[in-house]
Amino acid sequence: MDIAILALDGAFDTGLAAVLDAFTTANELAQMQGVASLRFDARIVGVRRRVRTAQGMQVPVVPLAAVPAPHWVVVPAIGAKMPGPLEQALRRRDVCDAGAALRDWHAGGARIAAACIATFVLAESGLLDGQRATTTWWLAPLFRQRYPRVLLEQSRMMVGSGPFLTAGAALGHMDLALALVRQASPELAAMTARYLVVDARASQSAYAIPDHLAHSDPLVERFEAWARRRLDAGFSLDDAASALATSKRTLARRMNDVLGKSPLSYFQDLRVERAVHLLKTSSANLDRIAEQVGYADGVTLGTLLRRRLGKGVREIRGAGA
Repeated sequence: MDIAILALDGAFDTGLAAVLDAFTTANELAQMQGVASLRFDARIVGVRRRVRTAQGMQVPVVPLAAVPAPHWVVVPAIGAKMPGPLEQALRRRDVCDAGAALRDWHAGGARIAAACIATFVLAESGLLDGQRATTTWWLAPLFRQRYPRVLLEQSRMMVGSGPFLTAGAALGHMDLALALVRQASPELAAMTARYLVVDARASQSAYAIPDHLAHSDPLVERFEAWARRRLDAGFSLDDAASALATSKRTLARRMNDVLGKSPLSYFQDLRVERAVHLLKTSSANLDRIAEQVGYADGVTLGTLLRRRLGKGVREIRGAGA
């Protein structure tokens, strides 16, 4: 998964570090578990050549023009925590340029996530109009006033809406990163949370829906492990349910609740992930790789990769590991 982390001047140090640490830890654990095909390629990008955090630390950034189309863009918070300084920060030229970059990425098919005060940056772009979103709890009145077309759910820790994901308050950065890891691997997300000692937290309101960590599901994690062991075989929902000692209906419902996908759709995602890894790291021909991920021939696999990723086999191989 290619992830662009858009760092703005005055970035909130804890938020930026939390996102980076979550993806780094997930990569290390994936390697430790022998799932080399699962990797989060996160790079920090900037709309300016020089970016400093709110604590004055310089952040090495990659220019926007040098970044290929990412699967996800993550926007960490900026350090302006109170209404007056925040409104002033939102008028900065680099924030306006960030909004233009977000619109371009969105038009190119990228999904966008923002945490805490960065939800204001995303809302400034206009992309959240008509979408559901959350924000940091103490700035909810200002958010509602500035963005009346956004459907604010301020009590929730995390809200997904279409191609957008927003998280509230400072430690929502970790929830956000783990949610992206969970899209690729529920088991890896749960393991990363354990290694980082991230507990399920109450949401931003005593009366709110629990955050996504409360939806960690052992059945979904077991399905992932089962699926990864048999990517070269045909998919059977009957076999999956039998192996996991559950019903087909229960498995399908739980997969949809946690990932928003059917068991077959997620199984196909894992096949694509493994195929891309093999294309980048081995010299095997396409027919051989197709055999290893359960497709009849290389033509079928190549067509699937083009449809799913918008890239041909040569482009994927040329990207390297």
